[in-house]
Amino acid sequence: MKAVLDYLHTHEARFLEELCAYARIPSVSAQPKHAPDMLRAAAWIASHCRSLGLATRVHPTAGNPIVVARTTPVDSRRPTYLVYGHYDVQPPEPFELWKTPPFEPRIEGRSIYARGISDNKGQHLAHLNVVEAYVRTGTQLPCNLIFLIEGEEEVGSDHLGLFLQKQRGKLACDGVVISDNGIPSLKHPALTYALRGIVAIEVRIDGPSRDLHSGLFGGSLENPAMALCQLLAKMRDKRGKISVPGYYQNVVPLSAYERRQMAKLPFRSEAYRKFLGVPKLFGESGFTPDEQKTSRPTFEINGLTSGYQGAGSKTIVPAWASAKITLRLVPDQKPRQIVLAVTQHLRKHCPPTVRLTVKPGHGGEPYIVSPTTPRAQAALRALRAGFGYEALLMREGGSIPIVNQFKKVLGVDTLLLGMALPDDNAHSPNEKFSLDAFTAGMRMGAHLWKELAAI
Repeated sequence: MKAVLDYLHTHEARFLEELCAYARIPSVSAQPKHAPDMLRAAAWIASHCRSLGLATRVHPTAGNPIVVARTTPVDSRRPTYLVYGHYDVQPPEPFELWKTPPFEPRIEGRSIYARGISDNKGQHLAHLNVVEAYVRTGTQLPCNLIFLIEGEEEVGSDHLGLFLQKQRGKLACDGVVISDNGIPSLKHPALTYALRGIVAIEVRIDGPSRDLHSGLFGGSLENPAMALCQLLAKMRDKRGKISVPGYYQNVVPLSAYERRQMAKLPFRSEAYRKFLGVPKLFGESGFTPDEQKTSRPTFEINGLTSGYQGAGSKTIVPAWASAKITLRLVPDQKPRQIVLAVTQHLRKHCPPTVRLTVKPGHGGEPYIVSPTTPRAQAALRALRAGFGYEALLMREGGSIPIVNQFKKVLGVDTLLLGMALPDDNAHSPNEKFSLDAFTAGMRMGAHLWKELAAI
């Protein structure tokens, strides 16, 4: 292990140069004009994997290519783990908010700035650097590894599910490792053992056949915008609890162990309030703000649309009103059941003076892996060894739908071992990656395969 760790330290400068080269490729999957860059990014990471001696293949899809690279030879006596990452990045706009061009990496202090540097190029490249250290020092890897690096994560991974189905046998493994998330701080490395699920719906209220003069007709018919606001107000009470019958029926409560672990995280309510810029925090009564945003279900209005939105005023009764809504779910809530319950509640309270339409959108189930399993405990030991501080357990409020696909198709759990920091600005201007997190993440990866092989 010493030889591997020494190699990682000695070659830090070159690893950084390679990361900069990777980040210069504007692999923006959401924008068709970058289609050639998507191919270039896939070719770059495939070439890099081949340079490490990995058996590498670029798989075309109806969208962007999927790169699969394997350590060889395969030792049937050793466990096999799949490492997931993505080479596509978020659009960089608005450009004017970047201090320097988003695809020209800039190093300032102990941070490197570029689009995709943290999400996710730097994080999966750290794991590949670990493989290089094992290979170049002649140290036998304790596990067989499969790297699966795709180019559509930022646009929904539409083609990855079918790819997993077709390649199920070739991708058979004992578990999945993903570093595409974050940790509270460099002094608080953490294993994310649970994610919230999500369901999107759109609610529309239709009234008159056209916009009407509010002076001539107002007061004699229901205003769709008012009806929608009053209807949505019935979805939550003053204590922050969702009013839909059965909404909490399958929610698995936090155990005492989980709440103790969450209490160790460096979360301060007042600092969080100031960060948000709100006069006072609000959430479901009986839970801390950290618990509210990571382990409780929500009903969030994402957007409201109705009537005239231009300058000045236009005195109308609008013909319709709509709201875009997302519901964040926690284990063991089921998306279909929740959509049905919400739809029934909306229909029950919708006045007969308007017409209601509820349109379901995308969704994904919540995810949880027991934090007390041998693999989870092995991951915690690797985090401690890599970062030099006690490793904690945490839940995240966001959703990573691919984690559930790995569970359903490959039948294995995922270890979420993030390296990103809260201020890395993922999806925002001036995205960055901590060089200290990069190096600690590589040390963590070096220890990880030894710890997992020992269980």
